[in-house]
Amino acid sequence: MKYKKIKHAACIGVLLFVLLPSFVHAIGVKRADCREKLDYATQRKFDYFFYEGEKLKNAGKYDAAFDMFSYCLEMDSTSSAALFELSMFYIQRNRPQTAVEMLKKAVAHDGENFTYRMTLAGLYRNLGMYGEASSAYEELVKQHPEKSELNYYLADALTQEGEIGKAIDAYDALESSLGMSEMLSLQKYKLYQSINQPDSAFMEVEKLAQKYPMNARYQLLMGDLHLENNELEKALACYQKAHEIDANDPRYIVSMANYYDAKGDKEAAENEIRAALVNEELDVDTKVAILSRYIQRLQQTEQGLDKANLLFLTLLDQHPEDVELKLMYGSLLLLQDKNEEAKFQFQLVTEMDPSNEGAWQQMLNMALKTEDVPEILRICQKCIELFPESPEYYFYLGIGYYQKKDYQKALETYQEGLKVIPKENRVLISNFYGQIGDLYYQMGNMEETYKAYDQALKYNENNVFVLNNYSYFLTLDKKDLKKAERMAALCIKLEPNNATYLDTYAWVFFMQGNYTLAKIYIENALSKDTENSAELVDHYGDILFMTGDKEKAVEQWKKAKEMGKESKILDEKIEKGIYIEDTEAK
Repeated sequence: MKYKKIKHAACIGVLLFVLLPSFVHAIGVKRADCREKLDYATQRKFDYFFYEGEKLKNAGKYDAAFDMFSYCLEMDSTSSAALFELSMFYIQRNRPQTAVEMLKKAVAHDGENFTYRMTLAGLYRNLGMYGEASSAYEELVKQHPEKSELNYYLADALTQEGEIGKAIDAYDALESSLGMSEMLSLQKYKLYQSINQPDSAFMEVEKLAQKYPMNARYQLLMGDLHLENNELEKALACYQKAHEIDANDPRYIVSMANYYDAKGDKEAAENEIRAALVNEELDVDTKVAILSRYIQRLQQTEQGLDKANLLFLTLLDQHPEDVELKLMYGSLLLLQDKNEEAKFQFQLVTEMDPSNEGAWQQMLNMALKTEDVPEILRICQKCIELFPESPEYYFYLGIGYYQKKDYQKALETYQEGLKVIPKENRVLISNFYGQIGDLYYQMGNMEETYKAYDQALKYNENNVFVLNNYSYFLTLDKKDLKKAERMAALCIKLEPNNATYLDTYAWVFFMQGNYTLAKIYIENALSKDTENSAELVDHYGDILFMTGDKEKAVEQWKKAKEMGKESKILDEKIEKGIYIEDTEAK
């Protein structure tokens, strides 16, 4: 049996933070909540430890503060204040579901507390639980009608939930309270557009045009709406009026190009853009804005992006030293799968401005995508010199060395990277320790492998990559199989449709001699497998043999060989028709 390669994440984990409105304030211990009444001595102890927790938190001693608030909750399980404080720590520890449960309890014990309700609603929204978020905001709107700004959050949650009509009603309520505003009208305009109500959308823009008669933007928007309805003459009239208001508005150029497109005059459309780009009176930022909008239009109408290439070259001829233009052009070429040309543009940027991190990242992404290990190493080594406080370059440099099987250098790289990761970024620290554990495994040092995995899980107990590998290696070592089972079970809970994790869970049961459960989970793994894994098929054969279906077991072993698995043990199993333990995997 061979070691399962861990899947290296393409991007680095980031902690989840809840974005709360500015009018939510920090809270202290509240005695107005619906708590069980504590005796005098316990209440004094509770207050002491709670305020100690606050002091430790403010001093940045988060682990100690967490312990203090946890102790408070042990003394009074109904304390909304303790529940609230702990929920904030669980958010930082990337355990949002636990934070939700604690906040729900805080609200249940103190339903009048605005902060608790608002925080819970905000967390729902950030987790994509838009139905729960909209219900929470609706309740807040009822409880606090004087806080008209709540309708904005309600409208946003309803929009995300797909309840567009109700979202418009919430914006209407906000408009009734605050009066007409550009932001509200534009939000309603977008919503009406999304539900294909152009007349209502037009009315919102028309109101803005009447209120702000010297703003060309709204005339252009009205023209765009007319254009979408194929009302070309009305669209042209609006565009001309916008041009009279502001002859330098770059949106006018794009709108006129769209107008010519709608008329079927493609040449006139491109000439409109090209004339603007060669206009010496327009600054480069305005020209870039015109070109960007034109590209957006090409994407929206599913036209070929290569139409914009010559226009970009026109701009680059005028501004050969503008690195931002080269970055934009490189990104456009990437969208057209012209990777070598794109790389050339990004390389030029790094030579002209080595501190331009965006260009380095584009080149690194390209190298990672093509698994160009020498290029990954070159870019990451240079970026560590240029941006020594950015841990992601250590992460990918380590992967490069890993791919080269230079495990010692990879190990040293991750150990150096740990020194620059902010201590609050527990998920990233966990990922680094997970990589270190994998390296020690490759180096044959299982004791250090398990130590590194323990450290990884200390910082993120839900690190599925670590949980899976840790569990699998324990089964190979035939050590602590109950622990392996618990970790494999957590993997399945976190990602129930992952074939690799289902296979690991099946193998844990196999090693425990529970072949019935092993068969259930390996068959589930095979049903979810999208990569046609020969390893899973080989495991299936092993499990079938142990359940007494020897003939079918041999069929699966033969199938695994046909799928490309090469192993002396597999050949021997097929030849002898019996299960043989794969000691090579240890």
